[in-house]
Amino acid sequence: MQRACVIGMGPIGNNHATVYASLPNAELVGVCDRQPDRADAAAKKYGVPAFYSAQEMLDALKPDICSVATGGYEYSSDHFEPTIQALEAGAHVLCEKPISNDLGNARKMVDTAKRLKRCFGIDLNHRFTPAARTAKQWQRDGKIGDLLFVNMALWIGKFMPLDSVYYHLKALNPHSVDIMRYFCGDVEEVHCYAMKAPGRDIWSTASINMRFENGAVGHLTSSYDIERGHPMERCEVAGTKGRLVFEDMWREATLYPAGNLIKEVYTNPVFGGFREFFDTFADRIATFVNQVDAGCRPDEIDGSGEDGYRASQVIHAAIESLKTGMPVQVKSITQ
Repeated sequence: MQRACVIGMGPIGNNHATVYASLPNAELVGVCDRQPDRADAAAKKYGVPAFYSAQEMLDALKPDICSVATGGYEYSSDHFEPTIQALEAGAHVLCEKPISNDLGNARKMVDTAKRLKRCFGIDLNHRFTPAARTAKQWQRDGKIGDLLFVNMALWIGKFMPLDSVYYHLKALNPHSVDIMRYFCGDVEEVHCYAMKAPGRDIWSTASINMRFENGAVGHLTSSYDIERGHPMERCEVAGTKGRLVFEDMWREATLYPAGNLIKEVYTNPVFGGFREFFDTFADRIATFVNQVDAGCRPDEIDGSGEDGYRASQVIHAAIESLKTGMPVQVKSITQ
């Protein structure tokens, strides 16, 4: 039984708390937020103590697992301090994406977890679905063959004022890059183009070309300028033996074998399948708890801190490309 706490009790933090409270191998024991009204409301909702200081909660409760669901500048500047505090307090940590808006701090978070031998995961929940796992199994079974290309697209409407010209790239694209890396491995080089849509003062729609270390090529299109609807996400992976299409996280995955007119399809079931976006949180958080509960090594964590760092490293390289107009080597970006 894993004793769990949550730091940051906004809507996403409440998702984490709801999942922990529902799991058979976890117990929610505390919630924390710097805004007392949010901490108090969550404490009342879940029947656990409220704290207004992360360090005080960690010292008092000594949890096995801690979720960090704080916000901050560019949606993630407040992830660093509570993550380090929780790791140093002895907890395994599941942190919201992006791992951090500051790549140097992200590296410190990953290195601290490694030094302390703590499990460290990132909530890259878009691929924690049966459809994504089915598509990945097709690849493992050799049905895709040698990789050739990947096309990824994600679009949602986000029209409120945002605090950074790079907010869209940093906050949305960790999901997309993680899915691309899930199927194709590490990215070697990127070249980014972006636009500020009418009425915008941020880079709100972007096109990023990629070359992967294994030689495959890829492309990511992402946008904050399209009203959220159905569909909103699509990944296409092609190889010498076949092509797969993975749509809307959990809705459907299709395999098109090369030279064969009979395709394979996974379709989310009407009964017993995923019903809403919350279910991706439930799957991702349950996976982390199950891995910790089973005694998995930190380097075995699915959707690890290292994965989160590498996804953000690709995005920071894309931002550098946007600034310079030139292709950028991903490994050259460390801060």
